[in-house]
Amino acid sequence: MFRPMRRNKQQLSPAQCDAILNAGSNGVLAVAGDDGYPYAVPLSYVYAGGRLYFHCAKSGHKLDALRRCDKASFCVIGQDEVVPERYTTHYRSVIAFGHVREITGDAEKRAAALLLARKYAPDAPDAAHNAEIDKDWAPLCVLELVPDHITGKEAIELVRARETAQG
Repeated sequence: MFRPMRRNKQQLSPAQCDAILNAGSNGVLAVAGDDGYPYAVPLSYVYAGGRLYFHCAKSGHKLDALRRCDKASFCVIGQDEVVPERYTTHYRSVIAFGHVREITGDAEKRAAALLLARKYAPDAPDAAHNAEIDKDWAPLCVLELVPDHITGKEAIELVRARETAQG
């Protein structure tokens, strides 16, 4: 169903993909937008239990698109170092392909919102997290992307550097 990576020597391991997804602060969600145009939107997220969670308003282009087709991809760039003298970048990135659903149950929605709060305000106590969630509860929508396929890739220069270091 999913294509094999053409330059498979540059493919990241599942553990490396998980590390990038865990460390990232934002990514780009791509959905099938209006009139056949792709719609890609940057989002904050949390990766937990092999799933991605996002928050948003209860209406808008993204939700309209997902209600028509729940398939989406989410890309996170873990490294992007421009090397001007070589006309390249040393990059690492991950793309998760899957299905997105709106979380409607209050307990599940609160748990996902709490994961997001803990990620972006790790030093705040849960009482503060819950107060913030309560303040924005009515307009809050939480989405879950369950990956069907996760793939990651890095620049060939990073592969070569690692091979050289390993001897």
